[in-house]
Amino acid sequence: MEQQGERVVDVVVVGLGAVGSSAAWRLAARGLDVVGIDQHEPGHPWGGSHGRSRLFRVACLEHPGLTPIARRARELWRELEAHSGEELLIETGGIMIGQPGTRIIDGTLAAAREHDLPVEQLDAAAIAERLPALARLDPGDVGIWDPEAGVLRPEAAIVAAVDAARAAGASIRTGERVLGIEVDDVGDIGHAAVTVRLERGDVRARRVVIAAGPWLAQLTGLPVRPHRVVMSWFGARDGHDASIDRIPVFIRSVPGTAEWIWGHGALPGDLAKVGPEFDGPFDEDDPDAIDREVRPADTARIRELVEAAFRDLDPEPADLTTCIMAHTPDGQFVVGPTDASGRVVVAGGCSGHSFKHAAALGELAAQLAVDEQPFTDIGFLDPRRFHPDGAVGGARAHAPRATGGSVETGSA
Repeated sequence: MEQQGERVVDVVVVGLGAVGSSAAWRLAARGLDVVGIDQHEPGHPWGGSHGRSRLFRVACLEHPGLTPIARRARELWRELEAHSGEELLIETGGIMIGQPGTRIIDGTLAAAREHDLPVEQLDAAAIAERLPALARLDPGDVGIWDPEAGVLRPEAAIVAAVDAARAAGASIRTGERVLGIEVDDVGDIGHAAVTVRLERGDVRARRVVIAAGPWLAQLTGLPVRPHRVVMSWFGARDGHDASIDRIPVFIRSVPGTAEWIWGHGALPGDLAKVGPEFDGPFDEDDPDAIDREVRPADTARIRELVEAAFRDLDPEPADLTTCIMAHTPDGQFVVGPTDASGRVVVAGGCSGHSFKHAAALGELAAQLAVDEQPFTDIGFLDPRRFHPDGAVGGARAHAPRATGGSVETGSA
């Protein structure tokens, strides 16, 4: 219960990565007393919200229900651009290539049909004519052109959201180690209900949004499995052009294989980015002890896939770094309250495709934290879907292990 004279904030946001930074911004924009907490400075490289670029798509093959979230995210990315004066979203258009009946094609078409999106279907000949850099195809391959696809700049987007949160009155606390999150056993939501325990003093709040990325499982018990991945960038072969004008955003099957890759050509002054689609199975990694060294075995397969798919790219990676994905069992995010009280809202479970939606996922977390009606149906993202009794169990105490004198938190 609240003590007389105790400061109780409206909402604490734990984690200021992709989703948490936007949640803090959207909550502060509503005039609420907001505290955002992260172990590192905004835009840091220790979680899953970095890497120079992220794909943006509206025809979301992962679930038709993601399209309204992508559309709202685009509005919010543009709002952040106006606030920050920086370009965050570069719309280039994008192509999805595969065989009819596969997830790439059927999933994209399902989203397009449900939301009447202006996509264009191309046969193999049309793909080769329009996009010769993507002309290595299997017989029968088709393409779906999404004119609304593009590329986001993740580090700049996170910094912009945190700056917007500060400008709206949020208190941002970085370099703070979260020791635990405790939910009071009180029924009156008008009283403080959550304590966020920190090394330099606890914070009491009426609600908490946990957007801790790969650390969600540690803080909530949700089945969100962290997994180390290696991101890779590629230059052009001598005499070839690998710019984004020639290689737009793509998700495509790789000729002669059952695998598919995603990426885009080089933005000005940068390299092309290509990664493998990853559905597991995989070993669960400790987000506090990720191996940051990249070894030849980590990139052997992506080199083979790039060699098979592209004539313009040098298959030897020109740059590499590590990242942490946070997978849910069904590949969809978790956004919602952990129980009927609504005191704890979780937002994360990236499953490798969340950054494009992050601004809108933060908006949804903010709406749920203040009992607003979400702007779209998000029943398929409800975290309680993983628990037969319909309750996740709320937050729990947690003392993460130190890594090199610090603890990595909040990078969804």
